[in-house]
Amino acid sequence: MGRSQETFSKKEKEKKKLKKRKEKELKKQERKENSEGGGLDNMIAYVDEFGNITDTPPEEQKKTKVKAENIELGVPKREKEEMQTDFTGQVAFYNDSKGFGFIREDNSGEKYFFHINNVNFEIQENDKVSFELARGRKGMDAVNVQKI
Repeated sequence: MGRSQETFSKKEKEKKKLKKRKEKELKKQERKENSEGGGLDNMIAYVDEFGNITDTPPEEQKKTKVKAENIELGVPKREKEEMQTDFTGQVAFYNDSKGFGFIREDNSGEKYFFHINNVNFEIQENDKVSFELARGRKGMDAVNVQKI
């Protein structure tokens, strides 16, 4: 007959594992006994009307009822805004060789890019012009530029 497959080192390792399990179980029991009583009631947190976390429940009279139909999810729809369509300004910069420039608006002082394709006359710097705004690749562009 053959020898037992369990060697001395295997027996020692198994003893160590059992000892660790027992120690772990004892520590767990000790923690349970020494805890100050916890439970679900001690773990619950409430949020007050200012967004602060508290352990006291909110007062009944402060609660307000909200109807589910009144809650709007997503981005609210934009109402049509009355936008100014005609602006006036002065040509602040114009590059004749490349065919573009900038117009400084009279009221706000902002500069808007324009291209020669949106101009129907011979343009030079310091000309007074009227124009409309359109969304361009890098912001608002002046279009329909006309000399005043």
